[in-house]
Amino acid sequence: MSTPQLVVHRDKELMAQAAAARLITRIVDAQAARGSASVVLTGGRNGNGLLAALSSAPARDAIDWSRLDLWWGDERFLPEGDPERNVTQARGALLDSVPLDPARVHAMPASDGPYGNDVEAAAEAYAAELAAAAGPEDHASVPSFDVLMLGVGPDTHVASLFPELPAVRETERTVVGVHGAPKPPPVRISLTLPAIRAAREVWLLAAGDDKAKAAAIALSGAGEIQAPAAGARGRSRTLWLLDAAAASELPRDLYPPASA
Repeated sequence: MSTPQLVVHRDKELMAQAAAARLITRIVDAQAARGSASVVLTGGRNGNGLLAALSSAPARDAIDWSRLDLWWGDERFLPEGDPERNVTQARGALLDSVPLDPARVHAMPASDGPYGNDVEAAAEAYAAELAAAAGPEDHASVPSFDVLMLGVGPDTHVASLFPELPAVRETERTVVGVHGAPKPPPVRISLTLPAIRAAREVWLLAAGDDKAKAAAIALSGAGEIQAPAAGARGRSRTLWLLDAAAASELPRDLYPPASA
């Protein structure tokens, strides 16, 4: 797995704008190299802030939206259209305003979907969809995502992998149902660390004073069971994108020599 690289921006607005510009470049490069690109989206204030910045970026039209596959790292197991679902928020922030191919927008199942309230069946179905999209060149039963984005929680959780809970210990399955999440709603669907680590690049987003301790813990050698963010690594690159507030408790030897 790759060694984490850090980029620290002055504030969360600049972080969102810079991350959006970085993502546009990465998608365009992947489409030029392979014909299409594959990105895993994250929810939360930082993930949605990035999508909103991407929506208003002048360079967004450089992307061929019809040749982009979108996946999610986790989802709240709620009814379709619920305002708390990550996909609902992503549609409002960006997806409804760009010409995506609906068949390439891979939302996680809702609690009123074909699997009803059976979150385990819903997780298995998403795992099967990922496996069907994986090719012989991929390193796991998921596609080699070009970029997989994750928000970092104040408790160091990423996706819906919370410290010490069973999902973060999973080593075989790529998608799991989560029960008893410590933040509402308690039932969720999440990619696991093996699926996350299949990505070419993993980007971790953290902004705000409430993320400072989590960033410091995850980047200072903590174990992934106690600090799931520490286990989120990409095959070729692991990038932490922070604002100055979230970076404020990092040991000085970890702080990047230059920041934007």
